[in-house]
Amino acid sequence: MYTLNIKYIDIGINTLVAKMLVSKKLLQPMGYLHGGATIALAESVGSALSIINLNQNNLNIFNIEISANHIRNVRNGIIFAKSKIIHKGKKIHFIKINIYNEHKNIISFCKMTNIIIPKKKI
Repeated sequence: MYTLNIKYIDIGINTLVAKMLVSKKLLQPMGYLHGGATIALAESVGSALSIINLNQNNLNIFNIEISANHIRNVRNGIIFAKSKIIHKGKKIHFIKINIYNEHKNIISFCKMTNIIIPKKKI
């Protein structure tokens, strides 16, 4: 979170929004935002949304699948990730994440599956 400068900025019913500054350290060699940075933002906001919706300390959340369709390239500015729980089961959360820029232009569409596993007693 610190390395990528991700900050959570809004929480709603089954939604969470974060923002990330597009800095030079996040660009790939051609000068555009690296897809991996976009995925890291999506996974951060999607995982946090699942954690918020559990309300239990004895459970772990793990991402088991994430995919993205990158629609528009970015060179600078701020991007936002809005996550929304589509399916909230006892063992699986399915989350969609839209990544967009300051002008509300879609950058990427992401989908993510989180598994819920009880913490092991030590």
